[in-house]
Amino acid sequence: MKAIVVTDQAAGTAGMTLVERPEPPAAINDVIVQIHASGFVPTEMAWPSTWTDRRDRDRTPSIPGHELAGVVSALGYGTTGLSVGQRVFGIADWHRDGTLAEYVAIEARNLAPLPGDVDFTVGASLPISGLTAWQGLFQHGRLKAGQSVLAHGAAGAVGTMVTQLAREAGAYVIGTGRAADRQKALDFGAQEFVDLENDTLEDVGGVDLVFDVIGGDIQKRSARLIRAGGTLVSVVGPTDARPDDGLTVDFVVESDRAQLSEIVQRVRDGRLRTNIGTVSTLDDAVATFNSTERRKGKTIIRVRP
Repeated sequence: MKAIVVTDQAAGTAGMTLVERPEPPAAINDVIVQIHASGFVPTEMAWPSTWTDRRDRDRTPSIPGHELAGVVSALGYGTTGLSVGQRVFGIADWHRDGTLAEYVAIEARNLAPLPGDVDFTVGASLPISGLTAWQGLFQHGRLKAGQSVLAHGAAGAVGTMVTQLAREAGAYVIGTGRAADRQKALDFGAQEFVDLENDTLEDVGGVDLVFDVIGGDIQKRSARLIRAGGTLVSVVGPTDARPDDGLTVDFVVESDRAQLSEIVQRVRDGRLRTNIGTVSTLDDAVATFNSTERRKGKTIIRVRP
């Protein structure tokens, strides 16, 4: 099969290579998925799991990419709940070879059925962005109707999901980003927008939940805006930023079949829009990832026509 591999952490995406690799075997409780579309998160190049296994042993050359949509082509021993020929989408294990390939071996529990009226490109854009937003807002942030959310990176793949899901839940959403992001953030449902380069963040006033994808000084300043009992939700790693009277939760997104089904149903109903930017083929993916143009939205690789 064709696959993109990485071997040098210092080189990042510049060290990616399109190669021929053996098709993966299906272990116990695995399925093999013939991938039709794959999502890619550029920060994967900095994740330890891209380069080492759970025992911290080098596992290069490794295949990056963790979001997929495709068709089940084989079942491992003991696998239940899915069938050969079924359309699926989900998240591949962080420490195993990923989805920038024609086939992937993945635990069945990490996949959810992809309805026939949802395109594979759309399916591949949902798992990480959608689950990150869902889990950050509802599991960790305990969002309730009538509360306010400060959504950093509101025009990005995660931020647009955060905005839409929070609005649907009855929250008031203030988005942030660069000046060029204002209209997209508003189009996806933000009720206010803060240009972090030209506006004063503190003018926002108090909020109940901050969803942070930036970190650093912005995160620390945002923590001071959280009302009593509120929550700072972060996906950028451990932090010492703390609200005066609230919680800080740093989390790593986890696969969840029921949540994936909730998210894709909202797409089908028209309640949730994906934020897809560049769509490329597997043959052109390395060039796409190394483009100097600023990416707007989710980058999706169409593995099969």
